[in-house]
Amino acid sequence: MKIRNFIFVVIALSVFASCKSEFEKIRASGDPKLILAKADSYYADENFQKAQTLYELVISSYRGQKEAEDIYYKYAYTYYYLDQYILAAYYFNTFSKTYSTSDKREEIDFMAAYCNYKMSPTFRLDQTYTLQAINDFESFVNLYPFSERVEECNRLIDEMRKKLERKAFEEGKLYYDIRRYQASIQSFENLLKDFPETLDAEQVRYLIAKSAYLWATNSFVEKQKERFELAIEKTQDYLDTFGEGPNRKEIETMLNKSREKLNSLNNDGYQEQGSGTGS
Repeated sequence: MKIRNFIFVVIALSVFASCKSEFEKIRASGDPKLILAKADSYYADENFQKAQTLYELVISSYRGQKEAEDIYYKYAYTYYYLDQYILAAYYFNTFSKTYSTSDKREEIDFMAAYCNYKMSPTFRLDQTYTLQAINDFESFVNLYPFSERVEECNRLIDEMRKKLERKAFEEGKLYYDIRRYQASIQSFENLLKDFPETLDAEQVRYLIAKSAYLWATNSFVEKQKERFELAIEKTQDYLDTFGEGPNRKEIETMLNKSREKLNSLNNDGYQEQGSGTGS
């Protein structure tokens, strides 16, 4: 049994060594035709790492020849299939610029955008690639309005915009939770501006109103007047937009308390002014 296993291992290693030797032999041959033929063979067999290595060797040899476009097309795809999306996007974009009249350009322009989509991370992380992918897909739709890929572009754009919206909401909520109420108000206001179609509009306006109220309540007296005015404005905004919203009663309570506090502050200010004038 041990002898059989030993023989099997020897055969397997021999086969592996012969395959490796074949690749190395072709790579070192200096024969562009042979290298290209084997690169295409590796590509067809989905051995993209070896295909990439061989295509890289012959790209310059075929520059300006009819084979060049197909070589560069497959070379760019090897990076995509190996999950090397930064380089794949780079080579897809280079292909598009170099072969601007190619019948593959539409496909390649889509793939360049799709690479950025593939690099778009969870909403908690930096969204540079998400923004780039959205921009690229929008450019694609404008450039190819009748493409069969437009529907997918729009679907992916919507998906990524929801991710950006989630990030914006969680940032505003974080500011609220750590009692940075001014930042919370600004963050949520930006969310409503950037995503007017948000399904969380009621919750966002509720948190804006409550942030404004708590900001005013926890401010020094000299700052309270202007901040209670803001609280009145934001609570009223909620009621004007969501008069029958689930947080209506709490908002009405905050509005009434804000008005009472503002009246008190105004009266105190009037009495101090009157006292000062009479002295």
